[in-house]
Amino acid sequence: MSRTGVRMGARARWTPEQVLALAPDEASSSAGSRLGVAGPWSETGCSASGEAVWGRCKGSGSTPYRTVVDLTGGPAASCDCPSPKFPCKHTLGLLLLWAGDDGTVSEGEAVPDWAERWLTGRREPAAEGGAVTGGGTATAAGPADPEAARRRAERRAARITAGARELEQRLADLVRGGLASAEQPGYGVWEETAARMVDAQAPGLAARVRELGAIPGSGAGWPLRLLEEIALTHLLDRAWLSLDRLPEPLAATVRTRVGLTAPASGPAVRDHWQVLAQYDTGDAKLTTRRIWLHGTETGRTALLLSFGAAGRAPQLALPVGAVLDAALSAYPGAGQVRAELVEQFSAPVPAAGPPPGGTTAEAIAAYGGALRDDPWLDARPATLTGVVPVRTDTGRQLQDAAGALPLTPAAANRPGLWRLVALSGGAPVTVFGECGHQGFTPLTCWSPEDPTETVPLV
Repeated sequence: MSRTGVRMGARARWTPEQVLALAPDEASSSAGSRLGVAGPWSETGCSASGEAVWGRCKGSGSTPYRTVVDLTGGPAASCDCPSPKFPCKHTLGLLLLWAGDDGTVSEGEAVPDWAERWLTGRREPAAEGGAVTGGGTATAAGPADPEAARRRAERRAARITAGARELEQRLADLVRGGLASAEQPGYGVWEETAARMVDAQAPGLAARVRELGAIPGSGAGWPLRLLEEIALTHLLDRAWLSLDRLPEPLAATVRTRVGLTAPASGPAVRDHWQVLAQYDTGDAKLTTRRIWLHGTETGRTALLLSFGAAGRAPQLALPVGAVLDAALSAYPGAGQVRAELVEQFSAPVPAAGPPPGGTTAEAIAAYGGALRDDPWLDARPATLTGVVPVRTDTGRQLQDAAGALPLTPAAANRPGLWRLVALSGGAPVTVFGECGHQGFTPLTCWSPEDPTETVPLV
């Protein structure tokens, strides 16, 4: 058996998301991401067992900073930079470099004396029970302090609450002054508000604010679109401020939507998972890979997310059209489909054909039902059977006997759309994609002549 991201006999390399989750604040996360490239590093390596990683990072001084991380516990880290934060940006950068798994941090390298001294001292009985350090003279790290973790969580929750209240006032002022005035200040005011949400450690709220700022002046009907998004943002604000009165599944969804991450905690579900689609989105800081899976025995659909920092491609990649014998664990939240690949038991094999599907009307109804659990859901997965891609006066659509689904503006301009049109040739096809309030985004289709032929559209 092999675990995701693991070579046989080695400890699993973390994902960039797991590394960045250690950051004490947004500034450290950004600074660490910038150091997650090979340029400033030298003498990097990790033990063959994957229990330790080390390297020297060029800084502002004449001597590179020495950074070493013990991955067997908390983790623990030592860096001789002057930063009081822990982990420091050099520790985060080194872990991101290691997580990239592109050969920059080689396994089996000889441990330098300075790293060996710290690792040996840390693992001696007398050194047990310390805390993760970021700079200066390091002490060893033992198990995480639950009380300290609770206090950190409370401080962050208080900052998010303050940010949510500030955003509520901003939205109230906007509505009171009239939506027509939203076009006058320009995007800078929205970006300033988004920055305030980042300072409040609420990246989910910051992302929604940036989306709001892009709407004014974006074309005919923008005031209505802005009002819709303001209402959803207001709903998220109020949900956070009333979190203690929500049922736990919905409360978990709200925490995720404002930007609080939680590990996958559901029981492992083993199935033969068909890889339906894989595609990347991103910006200058982070690349996000989305992989859709369908359980051939359970009938469940799951979403795997993988992240790459500083322009790196995400590590997890699965062949579209294959089937994996694997176990997944779900993330918490009402209607949550995101999961984590816990263990893969065998090599992928080709799929026998598309998963079961439905009509366009059923896909729309299923999306409407999902909004009851997660009002902020942009789209949900859907497989459509017997649809024909057509072009009408109002744009491109997928039609069947039950009705039609318009394609999203982004999907209508993708090169992959022509593969769908060519494969159909006017005949009905089976299409998998995402159905949401903006329409349908086709991601994969299957040949009507050979259902074992899987054609990615992204």
